[in-house]
Amino acid sequence: MDRLLMFIATGAGSGYLPQAPGTWGTLVGLLLWWPLAGLSLTAYLAVVAALFLVGVASAGAAEKILDRGDPGVVVIDEIVGVLIALTAVPLHPAAPLAGFALFRLFDIAKPFPVGWVDRHLHGGLGIMLDDVAAGLYALLVLHLGLWLLV
Repeated sequence: MDRLLMFIATGAGSGYLPQAPGTWGTLVGLLLWWPLAGLSLTAYLAVVAALFLVGVASAGAAEKILDRGDPGVVVIDEIVGVLIALTAVPLHPAAPLAGFALFRLFDIAKPFPVGWVDRHLHGGLGIMLDDVAAGLYALLVLHLGLWLLV
């Protein structure tokens, strides 16, 4: 069971790739977005919500398995965060690429409340929620940008 939980938490092992595991995990999320983008909004949000719940459980388990708080190899949070950022964006290649960049920006910069959540909430829920917040920021900016351009 530990192997399955680590497989999920590390984004199919992408968290073990050298240099910037969060970026690799975000890339996995972007690749996962392509087949999900054709779903209805309700189905898409249901998948993201299910991945969030699985992420809370697997990220929390990974902390215990590795005996470290918020281990860098855990990237399920980036996967869910970028999927939030890409909610209801058009299939034009510029939109998901912009969402990817915006999510990484907010995940790294950690504006309030992203940084607060990162510092004050722990365990699987804490690992996931700061990236949810970063994903919501990216979603807002991305959709505002799309609205202004159209």
